Amino acid sequence: MTPSASALLDWYALQRRVLPWRALPGQNADPYSVWLSEIMLQQTTVVTVMPYYMRFLKRYPTVQDLAAAPLQDVLAAWAGLGYYSRARNLHACATVVAEMGAFPQDVAGLQALPGIGAYTARAVAAIAFGLPVVPVDGNVERITARLHAVDDPLPKARRTLDALATRLNDDPAAHEAPSDFAQALFDLGATLCTPRRPSCLMCPWRDCCKAHALGMAERFPVKAPRKIKPQRYGAVFHLRDAQGRVWLRHRPDTGLLAGMTELPGTHWGDEALSIESALNQAPIEASWAVSGQIRHIFTHFTLTLSVFAAQVPDFGSLHNQAGFACPPGLLVKQALPSVMLKCLALADRS
Repeated sequence: MTPSASALLDWYALQRRVLPWRALPGQNADPYSVWLSEIMLQQTTVVTVMPYYMRFLKRYPTVQDLAAAPLQDVLAAWAGLGYYSRARNLHACATVVAEMGAFPQDVAGLQALPGIGAYTARAVAAIAFGLPVVPVDGNVERITARLHAVDDPLPKARRTLDALATRLNDDPAAHEAPSDFAQALFDLGATLCTPRRPSCLMCPWRDCCKAHALGMAERFPVKAPRKIKPQRYGAVFHLRDAQGRVWLRHRPDTGLLAGMTELPGTHWGDEALSIESALNQAPIEASWAVSGQIRHIFTHFTLTLSVFAAQVPDFGSLHNQAGFACPPGLLVKQALPSVMLKCLALADRS
């Protein structure tokens, strides 16, 4: 049984969330705003994204402005949002779109752009261009898993859920308002069909939901047991000169945190470093003091970094090392990821 698209759209007309990237009723969505918000919202909550989105849009009001900006500036504006490959792909995509003159208006054309996968292509196509496709994010997966009481665990069930979610479009009413229908699905998952304590009695689709009929909505979607994340260890060195400048460097252009700015440090390995071993890898000899340790959780591992701090009269002895001296007032303009902000904060407190 296909849930009633009309029932969902009626609910959405009354309960829709007001979001800075969302067009008002009767207005056409801006493709640039939709695309930017969708990239930012990957792996990140709406509450976290909103201030970043507003600052980003003020700084880069059009895709042409974003394409013309230096990558380091874009990375700095993104710093703190995590998953930094999104920022690099964002800039690469903006460059391609600016050269094309506009975003493609079909799913295949959108998915061919850098950093745009199946979900984002469908989301932009539905919301910005009114194509009758269903973008399947975590919210839509959860709704679909509950509607059909899918017992297979994620991620194994993902292909099944994608196919079932596509059928939500079978009701002709969904084709009459594709943009609203896609956003209504997002809002249903975000506000009623939530991971914990779903508000089933208020849901416009409760009567056709198998999980609700079973009284087991919270059980779905079923998830495979979490794997224990491996631990990695390393050390970083917070070095100031007499002017208060901090010695920084850029990470390689490929790999984790590619192109971001960091404190100089050691390789991140599987074994904890002794103080002696860490200091043997310091950028220069100095009176290093132990500031402490920080812990940071990445997607695939947990990192513990020992932070060492020292002050020198000048950076003359670092002339043969890659890096640069950053005045304290310009630290906020650097593309410092969250893990490095933690290290800087710890060093400043010690």
